[in-house]
Amino acid sequence: MKIAIVGLGYVGLPLAHAFAKNGFAVTGFDINAKRIEELKSGHDRTGEVPDSDLQKVKTSYTTDASSLKGADVIILAIPTPVDDDNKPDLSPVEKASETVGKNMKKGAIIVYESTVYPGVTEDLCGAILEKHSGMKCGKDFFLGYSPERINPGDREHTVEKIVKVVAGQDEKTTDTLCKLYGAVVKAGIHRAPSIKVAEMAKAIENAQRDLNIAFVNEVAVLCNKLGIQTKDVLDAAATKWNFLPFKPGLVGGHCIGVDPYYLVEMADKMGLKTHVIAAGRAINDGMSKHVASQVVDVLGSKAKGARVLVLGLTFKENVRDTRNSKSGDVINALIRAGCTVEAHDAYVSAEEIKKLGWMPGSLEKGSYDAVVLLVPHKEYLDRPEALIKATKEDGLIYDLKSILDSSKIIKAGKIYRAL
Repeated sequence: MKIAIVGLGYVGLPLAHAFAKNGFAVTGFDINAKRIEELKSGHDRTGEVPDSDLQKVKTSYTTDASSLKGADVIILAIPTPVDDDNKPDLSPVEKASETVGKNMKKGAIIVYESTVYPGVTEDLCGAILEKHSGMKCGKDFFLGYSPERINPGDREHTVEKIVKVVAGQDEKTTDTLCKLYGAVVKAGIHRAPSIKVAEMAKAIENAQRDLNIAFVNEVAVLCNKLGIQTKDVLDAAATKWNFLPFKPGLVGGHCIGVDPYYLVEMADKMGLKTHVIAAGRAINDGMSKHVASQVVDVLGSKAKGARVLVLGLTFKENVRDTRNSKSGDVINALIRAGCTVEAHDAYVSAEEIKKLGWMPGSLEKGSYDAVVLLVPHKEYLDRPEALIKATKEDGLIYDLKSILDSSKIIKAGKIYRAL
């Protein structure tokens, strides 16, 4: 069975590599020519597949859409972002579907791994494929859906080790896809009864996590007002056997901070109001402003003109992915308060920081009125003394996730605050 993967990002490349590693003939297609050239040279800039592993297997990488014509199964791993108004932006999936529709053979199975609301795969994508292929869905080609569960930067929960939810538009297609994914996924296959069920299951996975984080974020705001440490409260509560150990923080990235809006949109189309889901999103979207206000409150009258170093621009620790990171929102809020803000990230170069619109900084420059640790990359945690040294006497070290040793910071004559 010949497989084609459309989209070779954080999801598509590990999937293509997994199939190729298990002996399948794999074609990897992407519209980004630079990305294709890098992969051909054996390098993955995302770091999801180590270069040494990438070079061990044979995969055909191309920007030529006609290469899709020989595939028995075409799997689309396309991003599904939201626009500036937090409305689902399905244009990447629509354009990719158009490309596939023009370049697929009769009898092919087209599988979507993108997070969408129920109905998108069959009602929207199926119609686009029909239009551009001139073929009939369910007769000349068949649809499948198997939502991605990739966790960027996670070396433990890889493609092979995560249970795969699989659904096809009919029993035969589902059988085929279960066998196909089952050949590479060792953790097991969950056979969903329909594509819509699988779509909904994926959407609520991330919405549930978003809501749990929203709860502890709201708790953190209350603790801040009370003048007590959120970490101390959560540590005490966690001594109960069934307390869920979620931690407060900024919620960004391409999944948790985005996917719930797809449920909100679906409900709106049906004339329903998603009170809980929407409330969770509102709380988490407001945390960047709250974090910045905490820093400004400590700086007080010195905030205007204060030199602040923000550490971490990726959406979470130990990854290179800056998509939908909320660090930028914190930086903007600090700038509006009159602070002079510099930024550093262990995984983002100074040139890339400039392209993102920020002023590069570093711990080596020192003499900062405040050092704000937003993303606890291991490179920062391995040298906490550098954060202390870079902060002025009586300056502030803000520890978003309460991960530093506060006693050492206070003993060194600095102010310590956390969410």
